Amino acid sequence: MPQVASSKAVQSSSSSVWTRHSSLISLATLTLISLTYLSQKSLRIPSMVQAKSEIISIKDEVSDDVYHSPEIFRLNYAEMEKKFKVFIYPDGDPNTFYQTPRKLTGKYASEGYFFQNIRESGFRTEDPDQAHLFFIPISCHKMRGKGTSYDNMTIIVQNYVESLIYKYPYWNRTLGADHFFVTCHDVGVRATEGLPLLVKNSIRAVCSPSYDVGFIPHKDIALPQVLQPFALPAGGNDIENRTRLGFWAGHRNSKIRVILARVWENDTELDIANNRINRATGHLVYQKKFYRTKFCICPGGSQVNSARIADSIHYGCIPVILSNYYDLPFNDILDWKKFAVVLRENDVYQLKQILKAITNEEFVSLHQNLVKIQKHFQWNTPPIKFDAFHMVMYDLWLRHRVIKY
Repeated sequence: MPQVASSKAVQSSSSSVWTRHSSLISLATLTLISLTYLSQKSLRIPSMVQAKSEIISIKDEVSDDVYHSPEIFRLNYAEMEKKFKVFIYPDGDPNTFYQTPRKLTGKYASEGYFFQNIRESGFRTEDPDQAHLFFIPISCHKMRGKGTSYDNMTIIVQNYVESLIYKYPYWNRTLGADHFFVTCHDVGVRATEGLPLLVKNSIRAVCSPSYDVGFIPHKDIALPQVLQPFALPAGGNDIENRTRLGFWAGHRNSKIRVILARVWENDTELDIANNRINRATGHLVYQKKFYRTKFCICPGGSQVNSARIADSIHYGCIPVILSNYYDLPFNDILDWKKFAVVLRENDVYQLKQILKAITNEEFVSLHQNLVKIQKHFQWNTPPIKFDAFHMVMYDLWLRHRVIKY
């Protein structure tokens, strides 16, 4: 009997030890799970805080007043900055027509700035497998600078793109739908006419985006024509200085300009010059007139576009668009009617009446909104957030989403 009792005591002791051991293991397991969860949560918190901080930062810089869909713009812009990648084809001698800009001044400066900015930005990738889009780096501005005719520009573009198609596999995946071409020269979309698939499929960013000359809205992009560097600082928040109703001076190199000058050049409230202002009349007289005017008339010239639009925006003068079939820059992002007056060419005969019918309250609103979008029509090197380069990239980002391969 004592032996049986002893045996039971040993079993009871072993069972108690095992129970305590199991409890310790369970406690350790729960502790490990808890620590792992808390560790992962703490790692996620900075990322979530950073993302929220970035959205708040963008919200501070993006006004609700001038965009079609401000919240969508904020979210898409933030995503673009994080993800968008562009591969630049390395082919072509930079000393001829390829890779680098001709210069960053003059009326075709936008083309030059884009060529330089894309290399200065974080959007460029050396790995084509990471790229969302492929940039065809051939400059019409450089071709024209070397005396190339418009017809030969088309041939050179055709030969260059065909060499890329032969050498690389990327074009044939989408027949060029994930490729883009940039030019601010007057040759515009005509430079791509030698390649039907480049016209039909690829994205063309041009300064002369007219609906009636081969530009394809919703696929192609209107590149803002900006004459930089600006001669004087930006205007704005200076309504009390703007005492003249309207202003225009320039060459009569289009039908609308001829009509504008003929109808209004002798008017006492509209300052309409029959030609460019002679520099002999004084230093920067032309630019200073923008500071003193409420509405700056922007008729199309040899093309639908004009660098005068960006001049007007920079100097704080409400641009009055007088150009038919013009796909205005960033038109799918910015609500132009919030900071500009957009008219048909036939409205030129009632121009004064239309401008005088705009109330002071409406003018103040237009002017305040104009100041908010000035940053979108400024090129910088290196590029900065929300400037002209980033807005063009955003337009490209929107268009890349429709491409599947």
